Amino acid sequence: MCYISYMKLEIERKFLVKDDSWKNNTGEGILYKQAYLTSNPDRSVRIRRAGEHAFITIKGPTTTGGSKLEYEYEVPISDTDVLFTLCQEGSIEKTRYEVLIGNHTWEIDVFEGLNKGLIVAEIELNSVDETFEIPEWIGEEVTEDKRYINSKLIENPFTTWSK
Repeated sequence: MCYISYMKLEIERKFLVKDDSWKNNTGEGILYKQAYLTSNPDRSVRIRRAGEHAFITIKGPTTTGGSKLEYEYEVPISDTDVLFTLCQEGSIEKTRYEVLIGNHTWEIDVFEGLNKGLIVAEIELNSVDETFEIPEWIGEEVTEDKRYINSKLIENPFTTWSK
């Protein structure tokens, strides 16, 4: 098994998806399950199973513009069952799809469970001022809205929000 680790400054922007036209440009999605060993405004430690791969990820606080330090390490998928038992209560289930627009890959997360009905698109950038093409299926930007952070969606699921 090949283990991958890296540390980087993650610069991510998040948007709501306003229609299903993105589905015309994507393939089969990957099922994700993730839970948190710890999550607070200063740091989070996440366990994630993504298809046939599993990761432990440590993230620092998000700054203005959606940047944060991130360290990710691939772990044996067989370890995730035990690691999930160590996590805080609750998990995120979603299917992730990728859509290539220009030079960027958009990740579209279609949430299930208590967050069913929520569809969020994310784009990772190399700098906070990097320009990118915004497809017509992209809606409101929610990068700065803490409710859309996955660890917060466990605490306050989308289906409990008042419309």
